[in-house]
Amino acid sequence: MSFWTGKRILLTGHTGFKGAWAGRWLAGQGARVTGLALPPPPGPSLFVALGQGHLAASHLTDLRALPAVEAVVRDARPDLVLHMAAQPLVRLSYNDPVGTFGSNVMGTVHLLDALRRHARPEAILVITSDKVYDNDGSGRAYVETDRLGGHDPYSASKAATEIVAASFRDAYFAPAGIPLATARGGNVIGGGDWSDDRLVPDIVRALSRNEPVTLRNPGATRPWQHVLDCLDGYFTYLQALATNPGLPPALNF
Repeated sequence: MSFWTGKRILLTGHTGFKGAWAGRWLAGQGARVTGLALPPPPGPSLFVALGQGHLAASHLTDLRALPAVEAVVRDARPDLVLHMAAQPLVRLSYNDPVGTFGSNVMGTVHLLDALRRHARPEAILVITSDKVYDNDGSGRAYVETDRLGGHDPYSASKAATEIVAASFRDAYFAPAGIPLATARGGNVIGGGDWSDDRLVPDIVRALSRNEPVTLRNPGATRPWQHVLDCLDGYFTYLQALATNPGLPPALNF
């Protein structure tokens, strides 16, 4: 029997690219997945393509609305929580910093506050980003103990999310014996990603329209992962947290 069989999973961001894959994969392992996210944006969507039949429940709810988040948490009664919902685009964060900080920071505050008051999960994993570090321009690979920071609203919002998670862990969840950790993922590629401002989808769109490919930052060096490899890491970490609470509270992926 799989570890996930019968587990009640609260998955935020289930309408996004990684979130849609996560919901389908966890359900395939026998988990009862409750999704909480904004509706998918207009246009092609992996969430729409996969349908919702594999989900125990799907709530198209804004994390910035605390009463609605509380209602979902009370209904879901989660055993495990995978928090992936976010405004994930750097360029959009320049255009809408208030919305970015609202979704990424206060959305996380609302979720964790609802969980600490209305649920007792076995473990909580908050997904942030490898952009949470104070970039000193050295080009070296950052490690989990490096200083947090962010020169753009997206990166800063994710660094702030790390601080929020650490605060709730120390103030509420650790004293209650509930492990809470963060996972700092990088760029992912894979089928079903139609998002704007992502390198591979942008290349595919340009080629399909017989247009020149435009690289916004051709000198940048970034790690790449297949979406399923990244998710496998998240799932393994979340399972390990539930069975071994002494694991590190933050990991790069």
